[in-house]
Amino acid sequence: MIKINNLVKSIDKNEILKGINLEIKIGSAFGLLGSNGAGKSTLLRLICGIYEADSGELTLDGKPVFDRPDIKEKIFFINDETVQFTGYTLKELKNFYKSYYPLFSEELFESLRQKINLPLNKKLSTFSKGMKRQAIVIVGIACRTEYLLLDEAFDGLDPTMRIIVKNIIFDAIVDRQTTFIISSHNLREISEICDTAAMMFDGKIIFCHETDDMNGICKIQAAFPEVYEKEDFSELDLVSYKKNQSIYTLIVRNTREEAEDKLRSKNPAVLDIVPLTLEETFIYEMEAHGYDSGITKE
Repeated sequence: MIKINNLVKSIDKNEILKGINLEIKIGSAFGLLGSNGAGKSTLLRLICGIYEADSGELTLDGKPVFDRPDIKEKIFFINDETVQFTGYTLKELKNFYKSYYPLFSEELFESLRQKINLPLNKKLSTFSKGMKRQAIVIVGIACRTEYLLLDEAFDGLDPTMRIIVKNIIFDAIVDRQTTFIISSHNLREISEICDTAAMMFDGKIIFCHETDDMNGICKIQAAFPEVYEKEDFSELDLVSYKKNQSIYTLIVRNTREEAEDKLRSKNPAVLDIVPLTLEETFIYEMEAHGYDSGITKE
């Protein structure tokens, strides 16, 4: 398990992470959502030990990661940039990482390479962006680490290759209990692959929920015998308030049960409460923070 407690990190005097708290379970697929500059890549670099935290605690299986080669052997990090690999052939790239990861599987590597038909002896500089991404993904999985971190995992992949890479990830989770941490702007990818997702904004975690149970944030449509203004709903953790004639539409950071209990005193004539999807939650949270969430849609 990865445990993160009140993690703070500044780069060039700019505070990037502002007290991050997370727990990521073994064998799970964990998604990180957020706009550019939210702190996703910085958090991944802290988890894999590239950066050292300014304060707070980050442990993997109960041990700190930074400056610990024995712990780093359990982690493979796929950066959102692949330019550093372009001087290698795929064979050379494989042999490079094989020298650092003692559990590397030649058999698994070759099986994955043949599945996506990547040339072994051509330099990665001749590969398309999507092929470079495929190459490092199959090398990372062949290293058979317990934790695999992917920054913008599906960037540059065409729809067919996205499906293939997703299946590779699913197989690794099922067969080897690999823990995946995936950052992405693509809400659909995160909701399809990850069992838990966290949203980052301005260096903080805004929410963290299981993707098939978004009961921590709800949409309420209600009508009341009296007229209410926004401030009259202070008992709720309000994200969005809209009123159209006698119908109120509220987005709240409360469970269905909490919302129903808090609204009972207003004697609603109509009360419909439904949990939001991951995409709806992301959009409303971004709008609540003054951000145009429309650019995150594909």
